[in-house]
Amino acid sequence: MINVVLCGSMKVKDKILEVASDLKSHGYNALLPEECIQGKPKAIASRAHFNRIIDEDNEIILVVNDPKDGVDNYIGPNTFAEIAFAFHFNKKIYLLNDIYAPYKDELTGWNVLCLNGDLNNLFK
Repeated sequence: MINVVLCGSMKVKDKILEVASDLKSHGYNALLPEECIQGKPKAIASRAHFNRIIDEDNEIILVVNDPKDGVDNYIGPNTFAEIAFAFHFNKKIYLLNDIYAPYKDELTGWNVLCLNGDLNNLFK
């Protein structure tokens, strides 16, 4: 079974849970930012999720970059740090939606792939 670590703003938590359910229905093991969802302190939650990202059994990172507060393809600073961590540890990184413009240079330079809003693109 392929492990997929999900990342994204907790303001789109419901979408992250929906994506996790979709992944599971396609035979993937979706790893959620559990500590963030539970509201644990940022330092504890971030460290736990960074450990999920670097775990050698987890090869895919999927960023749920849904709109937030009217900003399309939003990626916040914590999620961007998770992407950088994943890049450093040679993980396959996907964005559910399109590139977030403020980080375009880094995301394209790091070969982050966009699913263009269609999770089925991951299953191909």
